[in-house]
Amino acid sequence: MENNLVADVLIIGGSTAGLSAALSLGRALRRVVVLDGGQPCNRQTPHSHNFFTRDGETPTQLLALGRAQLQAYPTVQVLAHTVIKAGQEDGLFQVTTAEGTLFQGKRLLLATGLQDQLPPIPGLAECWGISVLHCPYCHGYEVRGEQIGVLGNGDMGFEFARLIHHWTPNLHLLTNGPSTLSAAQTEQLVAHGIQIVEAPLVEIEHEKGQLHHLHLDGGKRLALTALYARVPFVLSGNLVQQLGCELTEQGLIRVNEFGQTSVPGVSAAGDNSSPMRQMIQAAANGSKAGAFLNNELIAAEF
Repeated sequence: MENNLVADVLIIGGSTAGLSAALSLGRALRRVVVLDGGQPCNRQTPHSHNFFTRDGETPTQLLALGRAQLQAYPTVQVLAHTVIKAGQEDGLFQVTTAEGTLFQGKRLLLATGLQDQLPPIPGLAECWGISVLHCPYCHGYEVRGEQIGVLGNGDMGFEFARLIHHWTPNLHLLTNGPSTLSAAQTEQLVAHGIQIVEAPLVEIEHEKGQLHHLHLDGGKRLALTALYARVPFVLSGNLVQQLGCELTEQGLIRVNEFGQTSVPGVSAAGDNSSPMRQMIQAAANGSKAGAFLNNELIAAEF
C-alpha cells in the first residue's frame, strides 16, 4: 500500500492497543496504516502478567508476535514513523511524521499511550517497571509475602497500602515526608502491622533495576524487594490538543464504550483513555475500537 493512498483508518501508536485494533480492521478488509514511534511506556518491564495464554512473556515478545501476525493481512502496514502533527482537511484526517511523510485516512485512532512523570529520586527511573511497580495485578504475585514498600501519603497512600497488604503483610508505607494520614487511617494501618515511615526517600539502591535498599533522609537504609508507586502521567505528545479531543478529570482522553472521542471520526484506545493500565485491557479496548470503526465506515459507505 502506497503512502499516497487514503487509508480507511490511520492508527497512531503501534503498541498493544494499536496492533489489536489493526488486527480487527485488517480482518475486516480495511486499509490500515499503523504509525509507531517505538517508545511504549512498558519498554523497561521484563515480564507481562495477567495476560490470558501469554502470562509471563515480555512486552517486547508480545508486540513482536503481534506485528508478525499482522503480516498475514495485506491491507495493513506497520511503519516506524513518529507522528508530530494531526488535523482534518477536506473530510480526511491528515498526519505528518517527523520523517517528513504525510498520511491521509478516513478515520483516526489514537493509541498513543502515556508518559509517566517519575519523581527525581536517584535510582527510581532505572527500577521503574522492574522493582518499582505500579500495579499489583501485573506484578504482585511475583513479590507476594516479601518486604514491600508503598510510596504514598494521605487518602491515596492509605488506599494503596490497604490494597497491597492483600499480597503481603510485610509492608511499609513511605509518606516521603510528614504524614497527612488521618488519625483513623493511621490507627487502621498500624493495627494491620503496616509500618509508616515519614523520613523522605533520598535514593534507591539497586542492581540493574532490582532494588536492594531504600536510602532515607537521616542515613537509615531500608531493605525491600519492591516498591509500589503511583506517579503522575501526561498524554504522549500533543496530538490530542491539536485535534481538540475532550479529556476526563484524570487527564485521559474521554471516550464512550466503543472508543469514540468527542471529535467525530477520532477514536482512542489503550492507556491514553483507560485507568486500567494492563496489556490485556489495552488489547481488548483496541479490538473493540477497531471493530466499531469498521461498523462506522460501513454505515457511512453503504
